Parts: sequence; C-alpha cells; structure tokens
Amino acid sequence: MKKAVIKALKYPTGEFKMPKKFTEKDIEKNIKIIEKFPSDLKKEVEKMTEDTLEFRHRLGGWTVRQIVHHCADSHMNAYIRTKLAYTEQNPTIKPYDESAWANTDDSGEAPVTWSLQLLEGLHKRWVMLLSELNSEELNRTYFHPEHNKKITLVNLIFLYAWHCQHHIAHVKQAKKYKNKFS
Repeated sequence: MKKAVIKALKYPTGEFKMPKKFTEKDIEKNIKIIEKFPSDLKKEVEKMTEDTLEFRHRLGGWTVRQIVHHCADSHMNAYIRTKLAYTEQNPTIKPYDESAWANTDDSGEAPVTWSLQLLEGLHKRWVMLLSELNSEELNRTYFHPEHNKKITLVNLIFLYAWHCQHHIAHVKQAKKYKNKFS
C-alpha cells in the first residue's frame, strides 16, 4: 500500500495544524464541535453490530470499540489538563501511552455504552468550563514534557475539536469498509 493511502487512512481529516490566526468565532466553533462530539459518536456507533465494533478502520489501527474507549481516555486527560492549566501556573502534565491504554482489557472488551455515557457527562462539564474562559484564561498554559513545550488552552480547544472529527472519521471509515467487505 502506498504511503499516501496509508496516511489518508490514518488521518482521514488531515493531520492537526494549529491555525496561526483565529477569531473568537473560531474558538466558539471548535467548542461546539467538542460539545456535539458525544452525541455524534453515539449516533455513529449505537446500532453497530459486535462484528462492526471489532472491525479495524485500517490495517494496524484500532477497532471501533477501542476508538470509542480511547476517546473517553483521551478526553478525560484533556479535561484534567484544562483544569490544571486553569487553576495552576503552567503545570507539568503527565503523558500516557495511548496505545497501551487502548490495549487494556477494558478498552478491548467493555461495552461502548460505558464510554459513551462517560463522554456525555464529561463533555458537558468540559464545555461549560471552556465556554466561560476569557481571552487571558484561554492563553493559560500547561507544560507537555513529551513535546517539551507549553500548550495554551486555546490550542487544546483546536486540537480536541480536530481529535473529535478525526475519530468520527475513523468510525465512519470502519463502517464503510466493513459494509464493503462483508
């Protein structure tokens, strides 16, 4: 398989790029994406068969079940990073091994409804907090030791809006290919 095809399957919405310029409307639009994510994800997976939940969106990728649980894991970490940056001065966050987390028994076997329920409540609280941040607070930072850099809360908003769309695209991709090859 060609590198371009592999990259397109891995990044169906493209790789994340933080815009150099953005407006308050852009921030609001990205918070809306984060807000809608739990219902959008639920709509995509709620009627899936067990076979489809076990289908991988690409060779070497995660199953749909793992993607759903990964989103809960990732977004819990993002919420905690948000709260840390909001309440502390440039705190150092704890990175985690996403692949190792995706390969634990709870990620490979637990019902997706558990993570869908978790995401619903988590996103309500997260969006409430994000929506109240003023421009000074949006520029608060946390330090990511894996990337050796400070990350602003506004960057986190854009990154996680992308993350939401990225994994919805993976789920849609899995449904498409599962139907095509079944």
